[in-house]
Amino acid sequence: MNEKTSDAESNSYNNLPDFVGPAAFGIKMGAIVSGTDLSSMILDKIKKVNNEGLLDDQDVLCITESVVARAQNNYVTLSRVAQEVREKLELSSEGNLGVLFPILSRNRFSLILKALARAVNDGTVTLQLSFPTDEVGNQILDEEILDDLGKNREDTISYTELKQYDYRHPLTGVNYLRFYHEIINEEGAEANIILSNDPLEILEYDPDGLIAADIHTCSITKNKVEKSCPNCVTLKDICCQGKVSSKWGLLGSNLSVAEKLKLLPKDVDDFVDNLQQSIYERTGKKLHVMVYGDGAYKDPESGIYELADPTTTFGATEGLLNRYREGVKYKYLADKLNEKGKDVEEIEKAVEEEKKKQREKDSFETEGTTPRQLTDVLASLADLVSGSADAGTPVVLVKNFFS
Repeated sequence: MNEKTSDAESNSYNNLPDFVGPAAFGIKMGAIVSGTDLSSMILDKIKKVNNEGLLDDQDVLCITESVVARAQNNYVTLSRVAQEVREKLELSSEGNLGVLFPILSRNRFSLILKALARAVNDGTVTLQLSFPTDEVGNQILDEEILDDLGKNREDTISYTELKQYDYRHPLTGVNYLRFYHEIINEEGAEANIILSNDPLEILEYDPDGLIAADIHTCSITKNKVEKSCPNCVTLKDICCQGKVSSKWGLLGSNLSVAEKLKLLPKDVDDFVDNLQQSIYERTGKKLHVMVYGDGAYKDPESGIYELADPTTTFGATEGLLNRYREGVKYKYLADKLNEKGKDVEEIEKAVEEEKKKQREKDSFETEGTTPRQLTDVLASLADLVSGSADAGTPVVLVKNFFS
């Protein structure tokens, strides 16, 4: 069907056959830059989807946070970050800034570290890393090095002790210890890097101020150290106010060009609500809309947990909030009913009836169907479909998810 097909005609059928269950496909959007009218751009694409008979009530439209923030021009310079760190922690350029538990990432943390080092460019950055991996599973050393050093996970390891080893990340090939050391030095600060899993260890190096740089556990880390060093903030507390800002601060930020960081988008709740209403006005279809980031996916081969964002979902329309994906155990019920002599048609009818019943979460009928936040499931699905390379599909439509 071409784009000239009337809405009345296109609304009369769904191009997906009845035997297709939940399905997701990426929508090619083209280049999205600062200042792009993203809502209008998405509306134009959704109108085409609708004209092809592929849009229905209860579909879920998932938009990656990256294009929302980019269209908003939500970028912050490293110099502003450095200045804000200095002001918030009342540091001089000769201060000793402690940084706790950042992840190992060129995209997520290298430019943040550059800005932090710039804040104390005549002083010291005491950088404490967890080991043998960071919080999302990136390896900084292996067990062979620990054995060779005669160390265990309760010990502290200095940068000097590790200089003899050229351990490189198994996927990126980067020696992150050396990489982070060079970033700090290039800004003029002295790099003091230690490995320890005890957040209180950094207090032995007398920091003038501390930043809890972990993603999902930053509040816990801060609570542990601020009793002894009250001059402590998290990455979430930096760049969280002002015209260019995010309620998540520097958490979830990404490397950009020209010494800039792309923050997470702002005013996301308004964005999804307004887009949902505009789609309804243009197509007559009531969609769910969400803005997603990283999916909650752990790679079984590398052990890396892909969720480097503080959450999977930064905004969603009301129908998606505080809902869980759960249901009856189809395989269990099929076996149970088949054992009783029911035929296939009777089993399918019985399963549909069981779906309508309210059950306790520990019942046999729901065993194995662990309840999960609906937005986490949808964000993970959308992230896998859209990817982060050159697919060019930052908008994903999920169909038949609620059927």
